[in-house]
Amino acid sequence: MTHPNLELQLDAYLDGELAEAERSELESHLAQCPECTRFLDSRLALRSAIKARIPALRAPDTLRQRVRSLQRRARMPVMWRSLAVAASLAVVAFGGWQLGFRHGVGETGETLAAEVITSHIRSLMPGHLTDVQSSDQHTVKPWFNGKLDYSPPVNDFAGRGYPLLGGRLEYVDGRSVSALVYGRRQHIINVLLWPSARGAAGAATQTRQGYHALHWVTPDYTYWVVSDLGLAELRDFEQLLQQADSAATPR
Repeated sequence: MTHPNLELQLDAYLDGELAEAERSELESHLAQCPECTRFLDSRLALRSAIKARIPALRAPDTLRQRVRSLQRRARMPVMWRSLAVAASLAVVAFGGWQLGFRHGVGETGETLAAEVITSHIRSLMPGHLTDVQSSDQHTVKPWFNGKLDYSPPVNDFAGRGYPLLGGRLEYVDGRSVSALVYGRRQHIINVLLWPSARGAAGAATQTRQGYHALHWVTPDYTYWVVSDLGLAELRDFEQLLQQADSAATPR
């Protein structure tokens, strides 16, 4: 990988278009090159700004009304039937273009997962892992006061083999978020969380070049957990977080 190709490579990386070997080489380079990491951060910030400022596109009302009118005609001449099909295809094509455009500005889970995994890789660089280094949850949690518009839940699972190492601020999905850092033997686990959108739901697991990203949403928070730890152990940690979140939620 060479710096002259950096812009094209990072854009392809964020769009999920790199082959596995190229993605692995780029991630290894990012882990050692602050200059490229800063460039990647600027790319992520640009995508977030585009997402925040460009309005959603929709098919013109006249076209939508035309399609509905044509579809109501159960018996129509072949020519009109063909026109209805053509109009419907236009709407589908327009919608597909809109979805493709949204993918380009980072509204899909794939792009968000890429941001989260990149955040994890960046944290592994010397001096980037924590802004507050402590195994005491009563030290880490107050550190976020005044730095975020929410107070993240902080738990220590040292008794279960997942000690708290500290926390830091991250910038993901167009906003500042909390990152909690845990350890498991020689492995690092990053937990990124922020308030969930009303009505949000769902869970997902993605794996890229040995990094697992677990995602789920509770009534209060959106969670992303990233590590190169084995998936079985990472799921055990996920359960610990979910149990702690459930215990802290008023009934």
